[in-house]
Amino acid sequence: MTKPSSYSTVTMVIYLIYSMSKWISTCSKLLPSIGISLTAALLLGR
Repeated sequence: MTKPSSYSTVTMVIYLIYSMSKWISTCSKLLPSIGISLTAALLLGR
């Protein structure tokens, strides 16, 4: 009974780490463009 639950927990942890790393890489790609657009919006707002 303990084997399947521990296996599913390990799978969930691996999936969480995988999705988090994908999300972080996407954010690091998007952050510069977001910063540029925010700076442009601030400059245009003034």
